[in-house]
Amino acid sequence: MSAIDDLPPLREVIREHALSARKSLGQNFLLDLNLTARIARAAGPLEEATVVEIGPGPGGLTRALLALGARHVIAVEHDARAVPALEAISRRYPDDWRSSALTRKPSIRDPISAAPKRKSSPTCPTISQPRF
Repeated sequence: MSAIDDLPPLREVIREHALSARKSLGQNFLLDLNLTARIARAAGPLEEATVVEIGPGPGGLTRALLALGARHVIAVEHDARAVPALEAISRRYPDDWRSSALTRKPSIRDPISAAPKRKSSPTCPTISQPRF
């Protein structure tokens, strides 16, 4: 797969924003479009789904989720360095992408994360069972 959307390749995005994966944050940027698409498809039918992605980094999985039909993707990113890279996604998918803290209880089917389990596991129960 050479492209899933009309955004620049992730290697370019990472280079443009001088991003590097930090082990202290459990980061591992997924650059393989076939892999990100496979992860997105493994979530099941995405049409009409609101997906919460923990740790999107430069947005590889985010882009795959949106390109494969997720109605909304809510990205929860701890690393402020990744935000400028994610802004291009918000411009490409203005009605489908959010990068903010959860302020209300969305209809969440299953949290999806490419982040290491030790980073995403503590967050998923908080999102799945909000205290609103």
